[in-house]
Amino acid sequence: MDPYGSIDDKCENRLYIGNLDLRITEAALLKLFSPYGKIVSEDFLYHTRGPKRGEPRGFAFIQYSTKEEAELAKEKMHGRFACGRPLVVRLASEKYMLETADMSSKVAGGGHKVHLTGGGVGQTTSRTAKIAAIKNKLKSLEEESSGTKKQKQT
Repeated sequence: MDPYGSIDDKCENRLYIGNLDLRITEAALLKLFSPYGKIVSEDFLYHTRGPKRGEPRGFAFIQYSTKEEAELAKEKMHGRFACGRPLVVRLASEKYMLETADMSSKVAGGGHKVHLTGGGVGQTTSRTAKIAAIKNKLKSLEEESSGTKKQKQT
């Protein structure tokens, strides 16, 4: 059995909910999303340190018992207004893939994209890929800034 399979299965049922108004409570969030299926778990994130300690971070995760329930909730709730703000609702796995594809395309200059889906290789590969992407981004920024300095000198 693939040791990372359970992570992929969990992400299929797990929703990322973003752009939350800071006035929205955990109870209100559960009330908004409960009509679409059985909620297995909910992670409402708070700042853990700094001046905003204890305040909501503006996003949360909700896990449903089935993939179908999660997809229904995503379809019905994405873009719906809550406290005057449109909710951003995605499968947690989609958010991860979108961020890594966006980061790798910026690093590669739009050339080729590296897709990290966690399909059995595990977290080590994605961490290594992220580190490589960050190093490439730093290198490109350094090259841009040295090119800008040369232009200013001439």
